[in-house]
Amino acid sequence: MSGRDRYYITTTIPYVNGKPHIGHAQEFAQTDAFGRYHRLRGDDTYVLTGTDENALKNVQAAEKEGVSTRELVDRNAQRFRELAEGLNLSFDQFIRTSVDPRHKAGAEKIWAAVAASGDIYRKYYSGLYCVGCERYYEASELTDGLCPEHEVAPELIEEENYFFRLSRYGDQLHELIASNQILVLPETRRNEALSFISRGLQDISISRSTERARNWGIPVPGDPSQVIYVWFDALANYLTALDYAADGELYQKYWVDNPHRVHDLGKGVIRFHAIYWPAMLLSAGLALPTVIFVHGYINVAGTKVSKSLGNAIDPEKLVNEYGSEAVRYYLLRAASATADHNFTYEALETRYNADLANDLGNLVNRTLSMLTRYRGGEVPAPGDQAETEKALQETAENIPPQVSQALDDYNPQAALDISWQLVTRANKYVEETAPWQLAKQEHQGDSEAAERLSTVLYTLGESVRLIGVLLEPFLPETAGKILEQLGCAQSEPAGWADALTWGRSEPGTTVAAPEPLFPRRDVVPRTAGEATPR
Repeated sequence: MSGRDRYYITTTIPYVNGKPHIGHAQEFAQTDAFGRYHRLRGDDTYVLTGTDENALKNVQAAEKEGVSTRELVDRNAQRFRELAEGLNLSFDQFIRTSVDPRHKAGAEKIWAAVAASGDIYRKYYSGLYCVGCERYYEASELTDGLCPEHEVAPELIEEENYFFRLSRYGDQLHELIASNQILVLPETRRNEALSFISRGLQDISISRSTERARNWGIPVPGDPSQVIYVWFDALANYLTALDYAADGELYQKYWVDNPHRVHDLGKGVIRFHAIYWPAMLLSAGLALPTVIFVHGYINVAGTKVSKSLGNAIDPEKLVNEYGSEAVRYYLLRAASATADHNFTYEALETRYNADLANDLGNLVNRTLSMLTRYRGGEVPAPGDQAETEKALQETAENIPPQVSQALDDYNPQAALDISWQLVTRANKYVEETAPWQLAKQEHQGDSEAAERLSTVLYTLGESVRLIGVLLEPFLPETAGKILEQLGCAQSEPAGWADALTWGRSEPGTTVAAPEPLFPRRDVVPRTAGEATPR
């Protein structure tokens, strides 16, 4: 669990043709948990997010609203910033591709490097284009003539574009992914990428006519009649945000001299990140991503949540109603880290009441209440352990390395499942030891019961402290409240492993009176596809 390694972790950058939806919030929360975990281990960590603003779909959304593209992208980019703040995300940078001069310069530099390799040429092309995906489809890839992602018919586009010689890199990409030099997780997504490569890679269009792009986007260097294709442009953000154009310090530190370059993304864009992006980097002679972690979709009534499909769940409204910590918990534990998940308000409220209010909240409340009532608000010195204490301590000592391994495997859901084993075991310990009965016996003058009660209360307090530390990557605000009420400080960078050592609670430490972490909620009946809380 020792740290002092280096990590660069990124989300994809979402289009700003509409407000954020819950799928964006899931990816944000996952990436934030990974970043917090590595910082707590003492790793030199940099986490990036931002917005993809040079897409044709943004232009069309602005036209539909009757506003300028600039007005629309500025407004919606701010909404994504506000979502990041509302979810208490700890990102190091938020890049905007339409306003950051480093991005334009960096995208142009990558284009020039790929062109210098002889991998860019111009030709006339005709194809089926989905604006929602910002990509061309073969007829065989459609479902009943519709885009499988957005369920709309692609538009037939005929124009002259610049093309990238993707076909040149099939063998290299297959070897890189098959050998896990580019580790694609989970294995099903790795196999998906390998299967696509094995069918033979075709060269891809990497520009659009300036006219069709409505003069929005980054012009192709030396040819103002074309703009750089939004995906070529957007993928470059992982370098441009580090000041690649100027060969900046961040670029050298977190991309060139870094063994861990990690992309977190949804399954719908695996082709762009596992195939197109590494091929671009190979052509440009640049370092490759090392890990591509692919999560599933969040569905509503079995259908993918999407702005274009009109079934988007507004995460800002969820945060306003349930609080950021409850939403983070749901997205990290209830929603699968890798498979699709069907969102319902019933599931969210069940998780809130059962896991947070009852299992966790009641445990913390009972522990602090008993420390206050039976030991004057101080952590007592423990006596000799009985078998029940030894069993609980063994559970507590076995959990941290398992949590660490799950996060090293980019599986926050598994990490929280494992962490919750200590919550469950500590609640069981309360029932096994019945501190209230020991307190009654102590009041009657039983000195052995008094010593036993001190041991039980110390063990409970130490278990709750460890739970607070375990939750720091996932529920940082809740973890802080738990530790503060116990009179403990939150973990310092590189101090997480030490804080997870059993026995760090100091006898004599003053604890605070308990404050409810998650007040119980009344369940509000809602339909499966209802888009916002009432």
